[in-house]
Amino acid sequence: MTSTPLLVLGTHNRKKREELEGLLGDVGLELRTLADFPGAIDVVESGKTFAENAVLKAVEQARHLGRWVLGEDSGLMVDALDGAPGVLSRRYSGPHATDESNNRRLLERLGQTPLEQRTARYVCHMTLADPCGAIRAESEGTCSGRILFEPQGTHGFGYDPVFEVVEYHRSFGVLDPSVKARLSHRAQAARKLIPSLKRLVDSGEWT
Repeated sequence: MTSTPLLVLGTHNRKKREELEGLLGDVGLELRTLADFPGAIDVVESGKTFAENAVLKAVEQARHLGRWVLGEDSGLMVDALDGAPGVLSRRYSGPHATDESNNRRLLERLGQTPLEQRTARYVCHMTLADPCGAIRAESEGTCSGRILFEPQGTHGFGYDPVFEVVEYHRSFGVLDPSVKARLSHRAQAARKLIPSLKRLVDSGEWT
């Protein structure tokens, strides 16, 4: 009897973990997070792009734990702010940032910028590293929308309450989570990555 291959999701973020578990739950892997590994390291996110940070999170953690690790970095890019907050999305309002304080800062910076000029996109980059720290797969997903003048709804996390999916005329904070699971940047990146995950599992390389 063979054991189920293990994948470590390189995050402590509970809501991000729940999203990833929902997106990758059918691959045939046992999914754990950094919370399950007390010896996990805090990787410095020094990259200038989401891709660079995802690689750092995957490679450094995989080498340290000796496990397959999925590193993921994501955030919001607003056109009127020249792509900000970008890789600083999680700490946009400072070192002790919260989702609420980040949203306040974003809305303050946009001010009364007209709705048609508040275009934005979520970006997610995923990197899979093997226990030796070699990169075995990567993917990226994006989701376009625009920034509302005030938060709407309580679903999701991060900038979801102010991010409107134009086709639905609602924010991710209002839309049912099942809709986000189809449309989001993280969902798109996960769908692109799944064939590589399955191929590695089926090949017997993943032990």
